[in-house]
Amino acid sequence: MIDFDSVWRTQDEIRTVVNAVLGECIWNLSYSEQRRAIVLELTVTLDDEAIDELSCQFSEVADYDGVGSKGTKFVFYL
Repeated sequence: MIDFDSVWRTQDEIRTVVNAVLGECIWNLSYSEQRRAIVLELTVTLDDEAIDELSCQFSEVADYDGVGSKGTKFVFYL
């Protein structure tokens, strides 16, 4: 069973970090039942250094997931 309260809290934390570090550049932030993870896609494409710097700011482990249709993607496994 999925604890959606936990998912929503984690999404809020992710949104707060992204907005503080990069500004408002979230294209998609959603829970994927298939992956059992939160998927984040930005509207910008980050270089390797920026990816590392942003990943270190999250309280959850953020895995780089490549470049999506709009920008850099991360996945947060719960």
